[in-house]
Amino acid sequence: MTVLSAIMTRVVSPVARMVYRPTVEGLENIPGTGPVILAANHLSFVDSMIIPIVVPRRVYFLAKAEYFEGTGFRGALSRWFFTGMGNIPVRRGQGRSARDSLDTVIKVLADGDAFGIYPEGTRSLDGMLHRGRTGVARIALESGAPVVPIGLVGTDKVMAVGRKMPRIVPVTVRFGKPLDFSRYAGMQDSLPVLRSVTDQIVYNILELSGQDYVDNYQASATAA
Repeated sequence: MTVLSAIMTRVVSPVARMVYRPTVEGLENIPGTGPVILAANHLSFVDSMIIPIVVPRRVYFLAKAEYFEGTGFRGALSRWFFTGMGNIPVRRGQGRSARDSLDTVIKVLADGDAFGIYPEGTRSLDGMLHRGRTGVARIALESGAPVVPIGLVGTDKVMAVGRKMPRIVPVTVRFGKPLDFSRYAGMQDSLPVLRSVTDQIVYNILELSGQDYVDNYQASATAA
């Protein structure tokens, strides 16, 4: 555990819980040990901070490589913060970079850790839940890890698009029962299977978040 992750766990997380007093439902659905994929809707930049605050395990996320590549004091501070938070740098794109990202995630899960992902691929700008991208299904089938769906409610009001400072508003985090896709083991190259698994995960997120659903992909958002 790094110095920052220790501070987050022992100081920042308890203080944040006292300040925001998030309503947490279904926390018992997260396995205490072993690999697990935490799949959530994505409403705000703060989602990747809210989830680790309430989950009693360290959660790894992928983060844009730009957060780790800044120069000067600000760049060093950003790199220190995102590394300490358990974020793993990834360069968005196709081909080799996508495969490298997948391999990194598989290793995190193979080590028995928790990995957080947003199946929509980026933050929702309209507040609706969008069609999921199949990366979450591929990770689940290649790793064999269970998927715990998460419904986040209210985080878009904590840090709205364009806002510089967070607001103190009610936040709810709902964890669903783990989803087991072991019946599809070895079928990660089947596009129909990947689509079916992804849709099942997104449906469970929808049930927890209470959002309206739109069957198209969310366009990329800045700082998603």
